[in-house]
Amino acid sequence: MVKYDKHYEEEHHFGDPCPDLVKFFAENSDRGKVLDLGCGQGRDALALASLGYEVTGVDVSQIGIEQMLREAKKNNLNVRGVIADIYEYPIDSSFDYILLDSMLHFYKREREKEIRFVQRIMNEMRIGAVLCILASKSKTTESILESIFENESTLWIALEDKYIRYPKVNSLYRMFIVQKV
Repeated sequence: MVKYDKHYEEEHHFGDPCPDLVKFFAENSDRGKVLDLGCGQGRDALALASLGYEVTGVDVSQIGIEQMLREAKKNNLNVRGVIADIYEYPIDSSFDYILLDSMLHFYKREREKEIRFVQRIMNEMRIGAVLCILASKSKTTESILESIFENESTLWIALEDKYIRYPKVNSLYRMFIVQKV
């Protein structure tokens, strides 16, 4: 059993997508292809597809992917689901947006793996693509993310960088959205 499968026994377990994230995508006139890594039950993937984006959701949980695809089919949304390890999933040049919502924690045990993961995404994504990261407010997490971008040789333009409140958990997150230039 995959770690999150127990949570996914409850449909819509993690609640609605973050309103600030949806607002960012809604106000963007350039609809394109989104790669939602760690999509779970599809709260973000489904919301973005309803705005007209073509979304590929990747998660290790078959239960989460099945729930997302069932909801997408019911609402005739352009969502593709892939059961795979997000740490190994290739970031090809067809994606305009890469989304990591609540995926990064940088706990000591997984810190190096997550740092390499973000660096790999940054290297593999094409110029012009947008990286969207939502992470729980934490000095450790934020300083690690900032150092990853400071040490990166590629140039990035910050499109959004602010604190937001995630409704279901009622806690602060940092929404960091950058474009590779």
